[in-house]
Amino acid sequence: MKYRALGKTNLKVSEIGMGTWQLANDPNMWVGGDLNESIKALYKYVELGGNFIDTAWIYGYDSESQQNPTAEDLIGKFLKESGKRDNLIIASKIAPKNWNWPTLKGTLIKEVFPKEQIETLVNESLKRLGIEYIDLMQFHVWQDDWSTEDEWKETIQKITKEGKVKHWGISVNDYQPSNCLKTLDTGLIETIQFIFNIFHQKPTEKLLPYAKQNNIGLIARVPLDEGGLTGKWTGDHKFLEGDFRNDYFCKERLDELVVRTDKLKELLGKETTSLAELALRYILSFDEISTTIPGMRKVQFVESNTTISDGRKLSKELLKELKKHKWERNFYSTHDPWLKEFGFVEN
Repeated sequence: MKYRALGKTNLKVSEIGMGTWQLANDPNMWVGGDLNESIKALYKYVELGGNFIDTAWIYGYDSESQQNPTAEDLIGKFLKESGKRDNLIIASKIAPKNWNWPTLKGTLIKEVFPKEQIETLVNESLKRLGIEYIDLMQFHVWQDDWSTEDEWKETIQKITKEGKVKHWGISVNDYQPSNCLKTLDTGLIETIQFIFNIFHQKPTEKLLPYAKQNNIGLIARVPLDEGGLTGKWTGDHKFLEGDFRNDYFCKERLDELVVRTDKLKELLGKETTSLAELALRYILSFDEISTTIPGMRKVQFVESNTTISDGRKLSKELLKELKKHKWERNFYSTHDPWLKEFGFVEN
């Protein structure tokens, strides 16, 4: 496993981080998980040199029963059993008070991240994880207009002084990689988590150059496009009932995905042997990236994904060819087509 600097935090993170949205069998988004397998995946990830685990207060949260173990609960169980806390970098996220993903332009920060919300969820995450401090705490949505507000700045500095959080970041709205640049200018935010993959290359336009110039840690999420860039599906693929990808990859989109991934497969052979490898190596070929966090709740995925971290990057020729495979779209918001009007989709 290779490691990279997480911006100005002085932390060294493994190039392949562990995304944990699926870990707890989220009742509203991800189904079909095996909690014992999830724990085994955590053990295998650390055994193979992984040290960056990214989670969120909301992952696995069941608002109805509140009995379902969350991803933070499972990670806390693993940390207690393994005794590996000191070897790992734990990142989590603060959910918006109004429960709106994304946060729409014009929303007031007091509706999303008032002081009480920040403090309460930091404390709850610490309790679930069973740890004394969180290495990186991220706001789970954002609007750059909030950069001039003072309360959130004072609150995070207070929490940092208390020793509960070491570093602060932002997990930006889906497909809005530049909706954070003014906030980064405050100097209080050290990392940005954002969607980045072969299909969504927009971050290379503004965010990556800014990060390089200002030493910002970059965490690339959705590297495999919710599984689409594994290239394993056909047009008649069926997702489990309750899996959000039934909507994300509805029939016409799944058909187009297969056409596009078949074209990508024509690039395999010389530099990569699988589409998943191509997708992960694409991201790690950018020096600005600190780590990428594929979701991994099965041991086999941990084993295959971590092998990509060997220092080998794609050639300039192949990277140039991959520019032709951009597919900019936002499948998350299709049930709310008006979101673009409110600034959800970055033009």
